[in-house]
Amino acid sequence: MPALSGRKTVATAGSAVQLGNQAINAPLMVKALDTNTGIIAIGNDGNNNVTISNGLRLSASESVIFEFVGNLAHLYLNAAVNGEGVAWLILSA
Repeated sequence: MPALSGRKTVATAGSAVQLGNQAINAPLMVKALDTNTGIIAIGNDGNNNVTISNGLRLSASESVIFEFVGNLAHLYLNAAVNGEGVAWLILSA
């Protein structure tokens, strides 16, 4: 059974990482961890990357809901501070 939720952090600020690698065929909520002290960026600039400048910026505890992403691998995550990240949750399975 695929995971219904998870967490992802960025080890090195400024280096984008894939949110994961799992099919997602339902709405997906992504929430910046409440312990974050800096900005998190999520998205995909078309070159399988995202930066604080071109991504959807989230502060601690802010969230976004994606109606359809297809796969966690389509979303990239970046952070302004080492070790910060997000939690994700499939809203209906």
